[in-house]
Amino acid sequence: MSDVLPYEPVRVRLRDGVAVGTSVALARLLAHAPPDVLRSVLDAVSAGARPADYEQARAARDTVLTASAYTRGGSACLPRSIATALICRLRGTWPAWCVGVLSSPPFTAHAWIESEGRIVDEPMNSSDFSTFFSVTAAATASTAATATTPTTMTAA
Repeated sequence: MSDVLPYEPVRVRLRDGVAVGTSVALARLLAHAPPDVLRSVLDAVSAGARPADYEQARAARDTVLTASAYTRGGSACLPRSIATALICRLRGTWPAWCVGVLSSPPFTAHAWIESEGRIVDEPMNSSDFSTFFSVTAAATASTAATATTPTTMTAA
């Protein structure tokens, strides 16, 4: 698979470069975690975030691809998508982070981000993929609301 390039290369400031480097390092570690652990970590990280709009998700992806040659590799979809989601989270938002396969042969595993119901800058459409699972801001917002509901303690 060929290299993945940013939609629009961006000027990466030092602070953003450090954030991308840290996010890519974490993404590379998380990419080796079992799927249930990865999903749990991303659920926790995304809690309380606003859904990223398409331009916010695209900007985060372009920042990651501009600053990190590693994430431009054709087979780096998992760390690329995780790092992009983490950059979104640092900016207060969260895209839909998805894992699945191409719907028609060859059945190739893939990880990507979506926003506003669209895949962000991938060469294929949503209909080309079968999603195994995703981590969305909406799903975590309801979980976070339930988890942070105050409880009243009474003395016995």
